[in-house]
Amino acid sequence: MARVAVSAYAEIDVDVNNDDGRVEEGLLRSSASPVAICIIASLGLWSADASAQNYPVKPIRMLFGSTAGSGAGDMSARLLAQKMGEMLGQNVVVDNRPGAGGAIADEAAVRAPADGYTLLYAAGASAILPALRPKLPYNIERHLAPVSLVVITSFALSLHPSVPVNDVKSLIALARSQPRKLTFGSPGVGSSAHFAGELFNMMSGVRMLHVPYKGPAEATTALVGGEIDVAFPSVTAALPLIGVGKLKTLAVSSARRAPLLPSVPTIEEAGLPGYARAGWNGVLVPAATPKEIIAKLNTAIVKGINTPETKEAFTKIGIEAQTGTPEHFAAFIRSELAQNAKVIKFAGIKVE
Repeated sequence: MARVAVSAYAEIDVDVNNDDGRVEEGLLRSSASPVAICIIASLGLWSADASAQNYPVKPIRMLFGSTAGSGAGDMSARLLAQKMGEMLGQNVVVDNRPGAGGAIADEAAVRAPADGYTLLYAAGASAILPALRPKLPYNIERHLAPVSLVVITSFALSLHPSVPVNDVKSLIALARSQPRKLTFGSPGVGSSAHFAGELFNMMSGVRMLHVPYKGPAEATTALVGGEIDVAFPSVTAALPLIGVGKLKTLAVSSARRAPLLPSVPTIEEAGLPGYARAGWNGVLVPAATPKEIIAKLNTAIVKGINTPETKEAFTKIGIEAQTGTPEHFAAFIRSELAQNAKVIKFAGIKVE
């Protein structure tokens, strides 16, 4: 409780929110005029507006739920940080917070001050975790605000060369004729590639048996070695193996063809209508972040990412720039959450 003088004739006792300093409620003392009451009511708004107009005045940190140097996701985070820093005139520093499938970074972002100086570089796992772990201490839609989708990563529906099919329709027919005989591998239970495979099962009416591995490299090695029949490696991982005949890639998982494999159809084009699945990364902030700050961040992302040199850099590591408005990203997250819940129910996916 603090006492604030609003004029020579009035003081009020107010409760102040410890996180952002907003006046929440107060008890009028003395003979305050209506003008004084209006002044007090506008104090919090004035402070927030002034802060948003001057933003940013210090470095910004961007939380990312994976280890440094862990792959295309970390590389894209650092490139994004560089470009945003150039646009905003302040350093943007990547703060790696690995663990719990990304939940550690997500929760740290939820608990951060809503002042625009802590961002979350979320991954596809952020929309998988709520359905996979219903007791999470946060809600991605309620406690975080979308800024922009940044990139998507397409998966390559790939087979060991010994599997006797050469197109998606033939693979579906073979899998239907041999329930649970064909196997598909992934980097682990609950991974985006796991969900790509289970979505394929669900939408095509087949039952390939899932085999989890400890990571992307292990799953790809198992596919090349013939331990499993099918997998959904990233396009980047699949590309060098396709050229030397170690893999057969039938299609890509995304809604659009992958820039690195322009001649390879999407799974939808190849015979499974409505199928679309990709890894993704995007920026979110604590839910109470002022809209003016979100708008500035969105502009910095869209301008920084959509330059020829940045798009080319992304393409080289197998990811595709795909920015948009906060509203577009919010709708995208809702769609991902809904799809993930259906896949989990269909496949009975559980984590220990």
